[in-house]
Amino acid sequence: MTDQAVPTLYEWAGGTEAFQRLTEVFYRSVVKDDLIGPLFAHMDPDHPRHVAMWLSEVFGGPDRYTTERGGYPNMLRHHLGKAITEPQRRRWVSLLMDAADEAGLPDDPEFRAAFVSYIEWGTRLAVHNSQPGATPPQEAPVPRWGWGVAPPYQP
Repeated sequence: MTDQAVPTLYEWAGGTEAFQRLTEVFYRSVVKDDLIGPLFAHMDPDHPRHVAMWLSEVFGGPDRYTTERGGYPNMLRHHLGKAITEPQRRRWVSLLMDAADEAGLPDDPEFRAAFVSYIEWGTRLAVHNSQPGATPPQEAPVPRWGWGVAPPYQP
């Protein structure tokens, strides 16, 4: 099989519809959660769709988050100053994994390993970038995640 025949994680997951299902299921749980619900108390009703756009782009889909939402700088702005805690990060990850099951994302080990890899990487950056006094890079590309490969980035 050539590299061109290997589907992206976005394609393997089921495309835009799969990520929209995922975020709809996920944010229904988030808003009811006592630990992370307060972080999303004033969430824009379109937030789940925007997160689906982000995840779609990260996993190899169209660059709609970049072209329509402002890419990485916009995503970063949503996390600055939130002071996300490690228990909140873990709950977010746990609820997302439950939502992946409920939304019917593929459950094969290869996909889930790559999916969880990005979620762990991204949420740990979000925690770091959300702390008071954090100085994350203000400009960076949206990461593109593949089958077991973390994209290096040097500002």
